[in-house]
Amino acid sequence: MTIGFSLQQAENDLNDLNSFNIQSFCQLQSEQLTSQYPILFARIVYHDCLLKAHQEVISYAQTQTPFSQKKLAYLRSEQWLTEYPPAFQFQEFKLNDFSEISYICPIGYRNQKPEYIQIIAEQALSQDLQKYVQQSAMLLGKYASIYLVYGRQKIEIELLEQVLHKVGHQLRNSLAMIGLYAHNLYLGLTGNRWQEQATIIRDSIQDLDSNLTELLDCGQAAKLRKTSQDLRSLILESIKALQPLLNQKQLKISIPDTSTNLVIDRLQMKQVFDNLLSNAVYFSPNSTTITCNWQIFQEEVLIKIVDQGTGLSQEDIKKIFTPFYSRRPGGTGLGLTIARKIVLDHHGNLWAQSVSQGGAQFCVILPRPKMSRSVKDG
Repeated sequence: MTIGFSLQQAENDLNDLNSFNIQSFCQLQSEQLTSQYPILFARIVYHDCLLKAHQEVISYAQTQTPFSQKKLAYLRSEQWLTEYPPAFQFQEFKLNDFSEISYICPIGYRNQKPEYIQIIAEQALSQDLQKYVQQSAMLLGKYASIYLVYGRQKIEIELLEQVLHKVGHQLRNSLAMIGLYAHNLYLGLTGNRWQEQATIIRDSIQDLDSNLTELLDCGQAAKLRKTSQDLRSLILESIKALQPLLNQKQLKISIPDTSTNLVIDRLQMKQVFDNLLSNAVYFSPNSTTITCNWQIFQEEVLIKIVDQGTGLSQEDIKKIFTPFYSRRPGGTGLGLTIARKIVLDHHGNLWAQSVSQGGAQFCVILPRPKMSRSVKDG
């Protein structure tokens, strides 16, 4: 007997929590449980890290009349919970005023309150059905852990957005003032040389304002301008921009000959690769090789960028995508946070790990169109 909703589906749904959240997931699990005879009632108590509160979902079998409010109040009081078994251990509990058989299977214990699946059945559950409930509890536990990580990322990203918009507002005011003075200088100056310099200042201000707009819009899924892009060509563009630094440190970047098409926002995804490759160049010792490769699967592509630098500490791995955490002197600590937000909004994922033989590895996984096929570079 298998769970009808897989952990991989759970992870995919976390990319779009507007349409699917932990409550919906628990509700689906409870409904699947009550579809199994002789289960009459399933109650799941869980902690929602975004709401910062314990919640419950309840399902009844189609043949079961809903319990009275008095009985539900008794279940919620947890007076019957005289001991709390270890996580995922199936155990029978005696309930007052209930003739049916009652079980619980703990999911965890968070914020000083238990999380569990409570089952009320018409008769004793078979070993197979008990195992099914335990599998549901384990799946819920894993989903809750993923959801907690997502919740932390969401808070960090919201903080980043607040900072970006605040800084962006201040910068825009300054840029507008400088642009106005540049325009006035252009009108008041005589001589082609001085007017040319004033024009350069004015045009540079416009470019900065456009870049600032892109930065503020970056990673907002509603504003993604997706088109079909060749992965290898996009990464070659990022490498080309880094060529002076590569020459200076005598570095090489190795990439595959194969490629694939991705439906992405080209400017934003290029920003991701610019950031990851720039970091790899910065932390690479002279005369070494940075390896950029990808594995193409049916519905996604896994991209890995590996350098031969000092690698990442456990603290780095925990904090590296946190806003304002930077390993580079003078770094803002925003680049990787923005990169991860962009990837998440493309329904992908970005993570970092240390390589056993030395160096750091950043992995990007992105969905690819089902009709997309690998192509050989000509």
